[in-house]
Amino acid sequence: MAPTLPDFSNSVKLKYVKLGYQYLVNHIITLTLIPIMLGIGLEVLRLGPDEILSLWKSLHFDLVQILCSAFLIVFVATVYFMSKPRTVFLVDYTCYKPPVTCRVPFSTFMEHSRLILKNNPKSVEFQMRILERSGLGEETCLPPAIHYIPPNPTMEAARGEAELVIFSAMDDLLQKTGLKPKDIDILIVNCSLFSPTPSLSAMVINKYKLRSNIKSFNLSGMGCSAGVISIDLARDLLQVHPNSNAVVISTEIITPNYYQGNERAMLLPNCLFRMGGAAILLSNRRSERRRAKYRLVHVVRTHKGSDDKAYRCVYEEEDKEGKVGISLSKDLMAIAGEALKSNITTIGPLVLPASEQLLFLMSLIGRKIFNPKWKPYIPDFKQAFEHFCIHAGGRAVIDELQKNLQLSAEHCEASRMTLHRFGNTSSSSLWYEMAYVEAKGRMKKGDRIWQIAFGSGFKCNSAVWKCNRTIKTTSDGPWTDCIDRYPVHIPDVVKL
Repeated sequence: MAPTLPDFSNSVKLKYVKLGYQYLVNHIITLTLIPIMLGIGLEVLRLGPDEILSLWKSLHFDLVQILCSAFLIVFVATVYFMSKPRTVFLVDYTCYKPPVTCRVPFSTFMEHSRLILKNNPKSVEFQMRILERSGLGEETCLPPAIHYIPPNPTMEAARGEAELVIFSAMDDLLQKTGLKPKDIDILIVNCSLFSPTPSLSAMVINKYKLRSNIKSFNLSGMGCSAGVISIDLARDLLQVHPNSNAVVISTEIITPNYYQGNERAMLLPNCLFRMGGAAILLSNRRSERRRAKYRLVHVVRTHKGSDDKAYRCVYEEEDKEGKVGISLSKDLMAIAGEALKSNITTIGPLVLPASEQLLFLMSLIGRKIFNPKWKPYIPDFKQAFEHFCIHAGGRAVIDELQKNLQLSAEHCEASRMTLHRFGNTSSSSLWYEMAYVEAKGRMKKGDRIWQIAFGSGFKCNSAVWKCNRTIKTTSDGPWTDCIDRYPVHIPDVVKL
């Protein structure tokens, strides 16, 4: 018996029914106003010029009414424009690209692990299994101090890494934008685990001889989502300081935080975290509107720190031997899922089209009134965004978000390729992902981008951007020498 083909006609009909529903609901106001305006137009044409003139003469306006009306219009317009938030533009950004001398292939990483942990072969084997399934490639980089056997995480070496990463990104930003150091009004630096005195923001001020009245901030201990927090802080400052430029620097310094003990929960970050950093120029100056790449639309922050499990799921502490490391809980993915759920509940009404919001509301009412066991409707965020920049915290993080948000492989491509090429660069990973989309020539005017980041505490933070102009591929950037090779196939397990 010949095999029967699936009935494609039903699926095609269903697709067009869904498209028709989305168009109808999303354009309901336009579709309602068109017949009303046509009716008014036909009625005006039917009256004729004499009747229209007599109707106008029958309306009596005195000078006081005209003046009061004009004043009211001017007053309402003034209040509207005064209360309207200032537009924040992302003029440009740069990502630090480590030199090839810092490259750590799998063979080098495992050789160092065997030499450093020679008394504990089980820890070496554990790291090998993690690395095989991590999604990282052979070109990720670690700072020079970690290349020593044993590693040499001194304060001097940590400062050296900070200067290398931050100054390189900052130099590239100044050159790329033509910005002069004296024109920087606000400086925000975020680095979670390395917080020296003087601060990293003071280090930048000293290096570039910034103005004495600059408003500087140094954020520490806020995890991989600190980059979005810095953007949120810059946005708030730009609302109260007109005609200003803000520079945000996001990085993580690896040198002092490389764990050399045997606790498995603390060895995991060694396999994932790598060198990286980004410098971003934000501005509320109208003169920057034309050349700015993006416009900031929304920032939504969710904090689950009131829950004890969430608070301790990413925790810096000492092991039994007194060695400091970052402990990652087994509950991390479940807690991240709950944080994401809270975040998208807030951001959904801000970005989703009316068709998706209506379906979600109907699903919610149905579950509350008729049957609580009904499967909840997951909004289609692909209707709201063209590009997704998911924090490249690890393969499991990307897999979980792809599953929960029902995203395609192409939507997660930037995140997976960033993890493969650069590893987990903490708060700066979102900018490597944005640079990947640009390097591929996919960023068009009007495109909407959703940046999603997770961090210790536990936090889930989102930033929504809208592309201001079609972005052409350039000869600079972190992907310049390798973009033609990507995307690459990443196997589930790389046998070492």
